Amino acid sequence: MRAKLATVKSTRESAVEAELRRRVLERGGMCEKIVVVGQRGFPDRLVILPGPRVILAELKRPRGGKISPHQREYMARLEALGVAVAVVRNSADIDRLLA
Repeated sequence: MRAKLATVKSTRESAVEAELRRRVLERGGMCEKIVVVGQRGFPDRLVILPGPRVILAELKRPRGGKISPHQREYMARLEALGVAVAVVRNSADIDRLLA
């Protein structure tokens, strides 16, 4: 049985990120941190699942985590190229990403 995130009010982005990484690894996938030097707004994680499925994930805390204009622009450009992009704020979002 997997542990759910703490209450929404107290959950930090780092807790969401830790749960995503753990659950992807449990499925035999990879969940790599992405840093694009000199570019703002690129998604936080590269998720590769068996199948193969490749998803770029932007992580936000459940409450108050806003998508910046730079992030919206990158996500739109990536989706226009046919890349799967997901915003992950909580356990339910992780469930959808892994489905």
